[in-house]
Amino acid sequence: MTDEFDAAGYSSHDIGFGRRAAMLVVDFQRALTEGEFALGRSPYVREAVERSGPLLDRARALGVPVLHTAVAFDGPADLGRWKMPELGKITPGSAGAEIDPKVWHPTDELVIKKAPSAFFGTPVTSILRYWDVDTVVVLGCMTSGCVRASIVDAFSHGLRTIVVGECCGDQQQEAHRANLADVGRRYADVVGVDEAVAGLEAIAGA
Repeated sequence: MTDEFDAAGYSSHDIGFGRRAAMLVVDFQRALTEGEFALGRSPYVREAVERSGPLLDRARALGVPVLHTAVAFDGPADLGRWKMPELGKITPGSAGAEIDPKVWHPTDELVIKKAPSAFFGTPVTSILRYWDVDTVVVLGCMTSGCVRASIVDAFSHGLRTIVVGECCGDQQQEAHRANLADVGRRYADVVGVDEAVAGLEAIAGA
């Protein structure tokens, strides 16, 4: 069924995987994934974490590097104008800043950020260049916030951007679905876990 976006020429083609990929895992940190934290009570995020663990294990086995981001702040000036005061409780080295153990491995990289995008004010671009990747496979939370911002910036840096929809989560399913649909029209390929694995295996076998 064609909608107004299709009629206007959106979603005209798939981007596809390139020659080398990295996994970009946005903010699967305990403050956002575990129910003891006010921001971590979404069942949709927890489901995304559960699905992400096996995907990341497969990626590592294929030699695909994994880069995580997490937010953490040193005080009010560092927090800035975020409209979410609970974020101010996440300080560097605190439990809330730790990556969820279901998705973390000691060989992974971790970058602390202050803004929504994984790229803004961080060394993420330099790390990806060092790894010589042209494709990022994005998963994480929240779909409508930091995940979306990271997708837009990945696209803006000229990276092939693949989003694993099943491995992203948000506070609301409506916001999650709407934002996946929107980035899929404009900037990225939104795929399932099986399609992501197939793409990574194809690169590894090339």
